[in-house]
Amino acid sequence: MLEEEIFRKSEFIIDKCLKYGFRKEKDTYIYHKSIKNNTFEGKIIDKETNEEYTSFRIEKQIGEFGSSIRNEFIILLENIKDKCTNQDDFMYPQANRINKWIHTKYGDNPEYLWEDDKNAVFRNKDNKKWYGIIMTINQNKLDKQNRMIEVMNVKLPPEEIDELVKKEGYYRAYHMNKKHWITFRLDDTIDDTELHKRIEKSYQYTVKE
Repeated sequence: MLEEEIFRKSEFIIDKCLKYGFRKEKDTYIYHKSIKNNTFEGKIIDKETNEEYTSFRIEKQIGEFGSSIRNEFIILLENIKDKCTNQDDFMYPQANRINKWIHTKYGDNPEYLWEDDKNAVFRNKDNKKWYGIIMTINQNKLDKQNRMIEVMNVKLPPEEIDELVKKEGYYRAYHMNKKHWITFRLDDTIDDTELHKRIEKSYQYTVKE
């Protein structure tokens, strides 16, 4: 979805939205704008036919009209993002809190080592050894839930991992050594203070090794 990709790391600020032109209808904030002499709302809906117009979502359009609608829609979304949101490094509030805590405690910033900006590692700045990685993955890689989430991998003693994976929010490490690394969700299932302890212990591995 264009909206999910564009607003993935954004936090909407209600006052900014209202100033921009959104209006509140019950529990929903709505903004209307005319595109190409046809008024579209929300999904986009063609007001003349009352049907959803979807072909603009196809990245490689066949036809000038569809491409022009897509481009105008993207420009509108980018403008709303600029005017109505605050941008963070990560999607989840807890992931951003953890990021700020790491920077305050260790002076380290997330490093994006891949082409996209969905996965970031935290390294000891003195020796460049990893002690954490925040990733955006589908939760079905960990359990049966089908949704995109942010998780973090840290290094812990094997016996501690064996106990933690019995608790909600913890899993055997995704995409890393399952004996020495553990994955936990960053959706506030686990308290920040508890996660700080896991990260501190993982950081100590970079000091000892």
